[in-house]
Amino acid sequence: MKTLTITRPDDLHLHVRNGAVLKTVLPHTARQFARAIIMPNLKPPVTTVAQALVYREEILQAVPAGVDFTPLMTLYLTGSTTVDEIEKAAASEHVHAFKLYPAGATTNSDSGVADIKAVYPLFAAMEKHDIPLLIHGEVTDEACDIFDRERVFIDRYLTDIAKNFPGLRIVLEHVTTTEAVQFVQAASAHIAATITPQHLLFNRNALLAGGIKPHYYCLPIIKREAHRLSLVKAATSGNPKFFLGTDSAPHLSSLKETSCGCAGCYSAHAALELYAEAFERVGALDKLEAFASFYGADFYRLPRNSGSVTLEKTTWTVPPVYGENGLSITPLGANEELSWKLKAAA
Repeated sequence: MKTLTITRPDDLHLHVRNGAVLKTVLPHTARQFARAIIMPNLKPPVTTVAQALVYREEILQAVPAGVDFTPLMTLYLTGSTTVDEIEKAAASEHVHAFKLYPAGATTNSDSGVADIKAVYPLFAAMEKHDIPLLIHGEVTDEACDIFDRERVFIDRYLTDIAKNFPGLRIVLEHVTTTEAVQFVQAASAHIAATITPQHLLFNRNALLAGGIKPHYYCLPIIKREAHRLSLVKAATSGNPKFFLGTDSAPHLSSLKETSCGCAGCYSAHAALELYAEAFERVGALDKLEAFASFYGADFYRLPRNSGSVTLEKTTWTVPPVYGENGLSITPLGANEELSWKLKAAA
């Protein structure tokens, strides 16, 4: 196969930050994705519809001229979120979900929820008003091994949430384990999951073997090979519960390459190319379009996109950094060769 043309996809889990970083990274997403679910973990976090609308305008200002791209906004769920704000979000055409970060689980999650059961009344309101809950599914218990935090979150919290709020649409973001795949497969149609390119392509050796490689460090952390294989099987299975969400998370290179580096892989520069690599390895390129372009839109009850994108089978080398004027962001796969390249959008 020399080219692959698919319906223009959506990125259902994306960080674009703000300011100069936003202006640097947003064009990478907009050239290939028609829409993206925008994460709200800024400093300060985006917790109200009013704040989300201001942020949306900043994002739109960063979209290159002539490019059609729609940011789908989310609100950061906190212990101070009100039912009234949930009603406003549900009524807004621009706000599409709430994001639950357990306090301290990942980048800019200090304002997250410390007591998950305390926000059950908010889950009930979301269920009533049919607005999805997006979950970073990891416990923050210091006694829990970092490689077990997703599995323990499912056992300790998510099973109970799903049982108590059967009508609540839930996306378990960036799943990384066999247990997460099995949970989503066994759950109702109201529960889905996103899968990142790094968790499809790499196991924890990429991060730790032969030296620590900070640009492969993300949360949830990359797991064993057996878990990677489970994710690949789920992504290529044709099960509509699993869809594309890059979790592309830009950080300045200096904040990654330090004694306490930030969590997050920047993949927006070559998102579709990375997914194509993963799908091609298992002979499943014919499954990529539905995973990238159909299942997520259907879950969010959005119309499927009408345009298309084309990937060309050609080798190219990922640049070492992106950015200018002193801003440097090291991409996932920097200086490495990829065998697919985005050719055109229509």
